[in-house]
Amino acid sequence: MSAEVLLPGGHGLMVRGYLPVINTLAKGLDVRLGCRVTRIDRRYNGVKVTVEDGTTFVSDAAIVTVPLGVLKSKAIKFEPGLPDWKEAAIDNLGVGIENKIVLHFDKVFWPNVEFLGVVAETSYRCSYFLNLHKATGHPVLVYMPAGQLAKDIEKMSDEAAANFAFMQLKKILPDASALINYLVSHWGTDVNSLGSYSYDTVGNAHDLYERLRIPVDNLFFAGEATSMSYPGSVHGAFSTGLMAAEDCRMRVLERYGEVDLFQPVMGEESPVSVPLLISRM
Repeated sequence: MSAEVLLPGGHGLMVRGYLPVINTLAKGLDVRLGCRVTRIDRRYNGVKVTVEDGTTFVSDAAIVTVPLGVLKSKAIKFEPGLPDWKEAAIDNLGVGIENKIVLHFDKVFWPNVEFLGVVAETSYRCSYFLNLHKATGHPVLVYMPAGQLAKDIEKMSDEAAANFAFMQLKKILPDASALINYLVSHWGTDVNSLGSYSYDTVGNAHDLYERLRIPVDNLFFAGEATSMSYPGSVHGAFSTGLMAAEDCRMRVLERYGEVDLFQPVMGEESPVSVPLLISRM
């Protein structure tokens, strides 16, 4: 029987979302939106990336950070194909689904706790809600279905999904007031994610995460599913991104010599300061 391993550290809630972080990190970069990659050709002298409309981008190296679900779907063709050990890591790591159904009410009618939940015999009867009022001051609860339940809810319309979540809430708090708005995620069926988080599958070694991270020639890999220490987390994704960027930089420097290829691009003269407002609830 294997021992349970818990990730260290606490959970934080980005009250303003991740957009301030993304905007700050993207300053000075050439970011192209609406360019879904369909093919990556790697040769000794460079990488050619092809996107859906046929446009190509050529570079000395590339960093692949697409979610594990997208790699599993074979939506991106690698030429030549990835080695067997890399394909095995992609195939044998699991991808789970956990969605968010955000419920907005006109007033707070629930206790001042972080989570509201019910434990039951089956996943269909288990329910839990994250209380955003405690962190944001808004009367909002977030229902978070996972596993097969999440997959089945994704087959519903957004309205039906919100009503399902509301009915689960009514089982906990029969006097719940009516919904005034809702928002539903679809991580399992979104073609840009095809899942929420990676997970260890039974009978496979934990080093699959490391194998997914190891470069193949001038292709480097990053993302939460490549993090040995923090899989399934934003900081896991971020830290592996830094590692891949440094590995990529060193490869290019080895090839072209110690030339200053990476002059930092200056951002705006007076950057707008946006507080991140991380709540520990």
